[in-house]
Amino acid sequence: MDAVQTEVIDIFKRTRALLQGHFVLRSGLHSGHFFQCAQVCQYMPEVERLATLLKARLAGTSFTTVLAPAMGGLVIGQEVARQFKSRFIFAEKENNVLVMRRGFTIAPGEKILVVEDVITRGGRVQECLDIVAQAGGQAVAVAVLVDRSEGKAKFSVPTISLLELSFPTYEADKLPPELAAIPASKPGS
Repeated sequence: MDAVQTEVIDIFKRTRALLQGHFVLRSGLHSGHFFQCAQVCQYMPEVERLATLLKARLAGTSFTTVLAPAMGGLVIGQEVARQFKSRFIFAEKENNVLVMRRGFTIAPGEKILVVEDVITRGGRVQECLDIVAQAGGQAVAVAVLVDRSEGKAKFSVPTISLLELSFPTYEADKLPPELAAIPASKPGS
C-alpha cells in the first residue's frame, strides 16, 4: 500500500467513514465492511485533502465540468470542481433513475469528469455517463475516492481512484456463517 492509500484509509478510519459489521450495500449485496463517505464529508479539511489527492491523480485530464450523482458524489464532486475551478452539476433520482434537473444542461462536446465517492458495481456512474452521452457531451474520465469493485466496474473512459480496496461481498442467500450471525443494517449511501 502506498503513502496516499495509507493516508486515505487513515482519514476514513478517523472520521468513522470505514465501518465494520454486517451491511446491505446499495447493490443489494452484503458485506462486512461499509464506506459511509457521508461521515468523512462532515469535515471539510478532510474533504479538501481527499480532493487534493484526487486532483494529483487527475493531472493531465482536461474537462470543463464535473458531474456527480446525488447524494454520494455531491460533496467530493463539488470540492474537485472547486479545486479545478470548473463548473459543477449533479444528477439526482427521479422515479428511481438518475436525471439532471434544476435547469442543468450539458452542451454538445462539453468535456465532463464524473466524480463519485464509492463504487461497488458502478451503476450510478454508468447512469451519469449515459446522461453525458445522451446530451452529446464528452465524458473524459471517472474519478472516485474508493473503488471496491475488484476491477469489475468498467467504463468507456478511464477510472481514477484514490483507493482500490475490495472487501468480499455476498448474495443474501450465500452469507458466510460469521456474517449471517450479525444483524444486517443498511446505513444508506
